[in-house]
Amino acid sequence: MSSSSLALNLEAQAIPTGPVLVTLVYFAVYYALHLHVLRTKRLLRTEYRARDEEFDRYFSQDRRMLAADRSMLNMLEHMPPFMCLLWLNVAFVGSFGATVAGSAYVVTRATYPFLLGARMGTRLPGRLLVATYAGYGVLLYLAAALCIEILR
Repeated sequence: MSSSSLALNLEAQAIPTGPVLVTLVYFAVYYALHLHVLRTKRLLRTEYRARDEEFDRYFSQDRRMLAADRSMLNMLEHMPPFMCLLWLNVAFVGSFGATVAGSAYVVTRATYPFLLGARMGTRLPGRLLVATYAGYGVLLYLAAALCIEILR
């Protein structure tokens, strides 16, 4: 895409509403997972106190805390590539594809904690691969669409 066609593309779509909404929903899910971690931590602290035990947030092997942490950290570790690829697609490819792919990605991240379950075992459940591989597929799509557009 030439610089003049990029400028026209951005002018024609001054406010890409779809990707903005995807970004806002993504951050809402991210902060909801933060709240879930906080809620789990407070619940466990109360339960441990009732048993006259000390809850160690960072060295505890409590399976509920591990599951809450894993869900939030999974979201966080993929945030930089997703946000970069989403907005690079908006700038160089188009907002429609970015919106559809971004929406699908948000769904994969939002379903992750439900597929993981409330307690983390010694092995991750196979159903978790649905969200994981679907999320990787969306990131691959965004990267490929960007590369194809740049190489034209």
